[in-house]
Amino acid sequence: MYLFQMVCDSRFRVTNVVAKWPGSVHDSRIFRESELCRKFENGEKDGLLLGDSGYPCKKYLMTPYMNPQTAAQERFNSSLTKTRVTVEQTFGVMKRRFPCLSYGLKVKTCHTPQAIVSCVILHNFGMESGDTFERLVSLSFDSPDNVDIQTDQAGARYRDVFASTYFA
Repeated sequence: MYLFQMVCDSRFRVTNVVAKWPGSVHDSRIFRESELCRKFENGEKDGLLLGDSGYPCKKYLMTPYMNPQTAAQERFNSSLTKTRVTVEQTFGVMKRRFPCLSYGLKVKTCHTPQAIVSCVILHNFGMESGDTFERLVSLSFDSPDNVDIQTDQAGARYRDVFASTYFA
């Protein structure tokens, strides 16, 4: 079994995919060792990513408050959750488009990453060509409670300012 990580935009297009991790690897490790993380850390990439509680909070990676203390923090969490639905919907669209992603790939395990990346490329081509499926209701995927995610203190402060500025 391989684990993979996807980043998508608001129009269900995949903007980044990492498909090289066999076995059981936590989301935060996949991201931490990705080219995308390296580019954000080195200032080569600008923007803001949204992640679930399986990722550390960084200046460029907003994650939910584990124990919101203010109404602004609760509104921030609610908005983050509603916005993150898009990635789950993208997974749903891809599984409808490529049933092998739902029912299992019939390829040698070593070819799984290439098959996943191929599905992503074809999915993006379909989205660009106007070949879309209806939006799917997303499922919520929470990270396990027993994994220690090291939140960056600067990221946490940035999230606090962001939440108090835009969600107060």
